[in-house]
Amino acid sequence: MALKATIFKATLNIADMDRHYYGDHHLTIARHPSETDERMMIRLLAFILNASESLEFTKGISTDDEPDLWQKSLSDEIELWIELGLPDESRLRKACNRAGQVILYTYGGRAVPLWWEKHQGKLTRFDNLTIIDLPTDDTESLAALAERGMNLQCTVQDGTVNIGNDDTLVSVKPLPLYPE
Repeated sequence: MALKATIFKATLNIADMDRHYYGDHHLTIARHPSETDERMMIRLLAFILNASESLEFTKGISTDDEPDLWQKSLSDEIELWIELGLPDESRLRKACNRAGQVILYTYGGRAVPLWWEKHQGKLTRFDNLTIIDLPTDDTESLAALAERGMNLQCTVQDGTVNIGNDDTLVSVKPLPLYPE
């Protein structure tokens, strides 16, 4: 019998001073059985950093032809493709050819510089690609906020994201990898 996804509900109150975006979002997140709390919370962080009324989660981890999040135009063109982890170069090439803008959030500590060294030559030719690394200490702290029902206050200012509930505040400092 196949394992089912675990459903999480998140209410986000976002104040993004860097982009001048302010909004409340009520999200339902399906965590795939093979997905960790850390990865799920990184998906939530990616949502916070790119929040808009049209940004949405996709089937993600269980599909090869969709990103983790995307934003589509009214004519169904992919405006923003958001990927997580350390994907193969061919997946990012395909994403850059299909979407107006592609953002990759890398995580995984020491594996990130090795991945970047291997793929840098091929990926730096894409003008619509942005790669942002998330420090391991930050993502592990973020994972501790995961609950089936989350009510989170999110502030983005000067490139730092502060996410908190009633008990805990976590700061995440995304680091630009490409372009620098």
